[in-house]
Amino acid sequence: MPGKIYLIQDDKSLQALTQQPYPNEDDFQSLLEQYPDLLAGDQMNEAAPRRWLLVAREMGVPGEEGGLDQWSLDHLFLDQDGIPTLVEVKRRSDTRIRREVVGQMLDYAANAVVYWPVEMVQACFAATCEKRQADPAQLLTDHLRVAPNDEAAMEAFWAQVKTNLQAAKIRLVFVADEIPPELQRIVEFLKKTMDPVEVQAVEIHQYVGQGLKTLVPRVIGSTHKPPVVRPQGQIWDEQMFFKALVDAQNPEVVRVVRAVYEWAQGHVSITWGRAPINGAFYATVQHGGVDCPLLAVWNWVSGTPPAAYVEIQGNQLRACAPFNAPENWRELCRLLSEFWPHPLANADEVKVPQASMAHFTDNSRLQALFRVLEWAADRIRDEPVGLGVVDAQ
Repeated sequence: MPGKIYLIQDDKSLQALTQQPYPNEDDFQSLLEQYPDLLAGDQMNEAAPRRWLLVAREMGVPGEEGGLDQWSLDHLFLDQDGIPTLVEVKRRSDTRIRREVVGQMLDYAANAVVYWPVEMVQACFAATCEKRQADPAQLLTDHLRVAPNDEAAMEAFWAQVKTNLQAAKIRLVFVADEIPPELQRIVEFLKKTMDPVEVQAVEIHQYVGQGLKTLVPRVIGSTHKPPVVRPQGQIWDEQMFFKALVDAQNPEVVRVVRAVYEWAQGHVSITWGRAPINGAFYATVQHGGVDCPLLAVWNWVSGTPPAAYVEIQGNQLRACAPFNAPENWRELCRLLSEFWPHPLANADEVKVPQASMAHFTDNSRLQALFRVLEWAADRIRDEPVGLGVVDAQ
């Protein structure tokens, strides 16, 4: 039976609006194009509500390098952290919403992270802006909430989009006027198993009556604990970090993070992050009075679901000898590629390789990571004192 909501009018009369289906899928998609806030970013992350920047509607997805588009994604958005958000819209009357839409979305995701260069994403955003007669720079700076024409912020944003695609750090959102139980169960399963990919399901109910229309979005199954927020500038420590980690991550991920922390204690120096929500520790190789950042481990609780990941500190590491030499950085990327979850073949463009900690619950991968980290640390220590850092310019 269709539901109702009630509006109290100025004359104190009660106006009933009845839940109605969307007349067609195109109208449904157009609402999201015009009103991205319907994706309910505040429900996905109460501590840091997600904001949405439309890249394109009917975004093409190729099935091979340099190939023609094989699929068409309903919408591609970017949030303020540069996380590509793939949105697929279905009405409850469409039987594909129960299972077929999941396979469809996974096809899009698997190919997008490989065959969407960031330059193509930028070009699609520019084309959408041109179609809407909007200024791309103004839309982007408004989205980031920075000063107009802040070139550094915009460049950093697109660099982060590239990094997120390389790390498969994306968000999949299924949107419908009603999420059936079959799809909800699949989404809940994917939420627990697809780290660092975030999976969401959003219902958007439409209520209509006497010329009025009200839209009510709701994120389905959003049951994660609110993150612990540290005072701005307060440094994390071991006790605080692992307490927050246990609250947010599954036991296997906690085990792996603890193993990486213990390895770092025995081989390198550890420092702690200051971020108020997302805790982190950093492993640094000290040699001849020089600090060479090697890796960072994050407990990223501002995502839904929360994720833990490791990143090689490529931007800083490439300022340290011997990895300031391109051939040595390429060799490090080659060694990582043997067990990393995504390709690092084009090492010259890889800045900060990221990988989900869930990937290293396989002990063979974890041991391979330790071997490469030890190799890298030894290479730094073997450098003659005084040549540890060069001008990155």
